[in-house]
Amino acid sequence: MNPISDEELNKIVEQVVSSLMQQRPSQQTASPAGKAGSAQPVPQSEQRTVAIGADHGGYQLKETLKEMLRKEGYAVIDCGTRGTESVDYPDFARQVAENVASGAAWRGVMIDGAGIGSCMAANKVPGVRAAMCYDHATAHNSREHNNANLLTLGAGLIGANLARQILKTFLETEFGGGRHARRVNKIMQIEK
Repeated sequence: MNPISDEELNKIVEQVVSSLMQQRPSQQTASPAGKAGSAQPVPQSEQRTVAIGADHGGYQLKETLKEMLRKEGYAVIDCGTRGTESVDYPDFARQVAENVASGAAWRGVMIDGAGIGSCMAANKVPGVRAAMCYDHATAHNSREHNNANLLTLGAGLIGANLARQILKTFLETEFGGGRHARRVNKIMQIEK
């Protein structure tokens, strides 16, 4: 038996993902802009778990988003912090990322002042594809093209209303598969 090349393996994975996406009942709905691409919210009976964390600069926004998540029917793992006393964002970003990587959480959200440092820290955890998003387009792209599983936000850069919109888009946008699957697989190969 001849070994399979990386190119052949990527082609097989792409075909399987494409086939599975075609077999799945459509979860697409129109977005506020009228474009298809956002999935329906997860029904409470199929509750998904979101790990959320923040440093002191993101604490208030974390509490706001945590409330939103619960109202939308998501289970929440609060990784801290528990107040506005100064703490180090890498500690909390790691906790959120490890919950995602282990499968304890379906998605993760980490909030610090700018979102950049937490994104860097979270991406050090194998299996995590963290994306720092600052608007609807970056949230949509991070999911549809990159299959991001952890969102980072900068509480010092965006307000609560925009953060809610970004999080909603991030949670409801499906991964596009197809050519994107090949590229995400290449990203994940870097960890090995």
